[in-house]
Amino acid sequence: MMSSRPHPPLLGAHESVAGGLHLAFARIESVGGEALQIFTRNQRQWNPAELAAEEIELFKRAHEKSGGMPVASHASYLVNLATGKKELLDKSVHNLAQELTRCAQLGVPYVVLHPGSHGGDGVELGLKRFTEGLDRTFKQSGVTTVQVLVETTAGQGTGLGSSFAELAYILEHSKFPELLGVCVDTCHAFSAGYELRTEAGYKETIDDLKSTVGLDKIRFFHLNDSKKELGSRVDRHEHIGKGAIGLSGFKNLLNDSRFAGLPMTLETPKSDSLAEDRENLHVLRLLLIER
Repeated sequence: MMSSRPHPPLLGAHESVAGGLHLAFARIESVGGEALQIFTRNQRQWNPAELAAEEIELFKRAHEKSGGMPVASHASYLVNLATGKKELLDKSVHNLAQELTRCAQLGVPYVVLHPGSHGGDGVELGLKRFTEGLDRTFKQSGVTTVQVLVETTAGQGTGLGSSFAELAYILEHSKFPELLGVCVDTCHAFSAGYELRTEAGYKETIDDLKSTVGLDKIRFFHLNDSKKELGSRVDRHEHIGKGAIGLSGFKNLLNDSRFAGLPMTLETPKSDSLAEDRENLHVLRLLLIER
C-alpha cells in the first residue's frame, strides 16, 4: 500500500557557477542538496554575454543527471523596476528580459526577483511602477516558460516587498499573473516583523501570507537565519540556528505540510570547501519530524 505521507521540503543552497554553469550541480550534489539556486550571469553586470550553445548543452545534461532537481535563478541585484528614473528602468527591463531568455534556454523555470526601491516616491507609486515594469519585461522577452518569483524583503530604506500585502498588490495588478509567483525568505520576513519562532506567531504569519498572497503562489523558499532581531528591517543572513530566528522557527516551517515538497535553499555564507552548506543542511534535516 502506497504511503500518503507528504514529501518533506527539498533542501538545497545557492551555489557558485565558477568554471561553468553546469558545475553548480556538482557543488549542490557534493553537499547533499536536493534544490539549487544560481546566478546565470554576473549579478553586477548590466550587459552580460549571451549563453553559448555548449553552455546550454552542458547545463541541461547536468540538470538531467541530477534527476531534474528544482532550480531557480536569482535576478541581478542591479535591476530596479520600481525606479522613477527612465534610464535605470530601461536598463532594468532589458537586463531582466535577458535573464528570462537565458532561463528559457536553460530550462530553468524560476527567476527570483526583489521588488526594488521606490527611491522616496512612496510605496503606492513604487508598486505601480514595479508592476508596469514587470509587465513590460514579459512583453519584451516574449518568454512564457519562466515564472518570476517576487521575493519577500526586509524593508531596508525605500525597498518594497516587506509586507505580504505589497506582494499581493503585484500579483493582483499584473497583466501576466500566470507568470508570477512568490519566494519567501525567512531572514527577510523575520526582519520585516513576521514572527516565525513561536507556534502562535508562526500561525499568524502563515495565515497572513495565505489571506494576502495565497499559499498556492509560493514556489520557493530561502532558508536564512537572521543576525538581527525581529522587525529590525536589516537584511543580514546567519547560519541556521545561530541567529535570532533560531531552530524553533525553522522547525515550524520545515514541518508545515502545506509546504511539503517545495524547494528551500540556503543563502548563508560559505567557503570554497562548502562545509558550511553541509552543516546547515544537516541541522535543517535534524529538525524534520518523522510522520
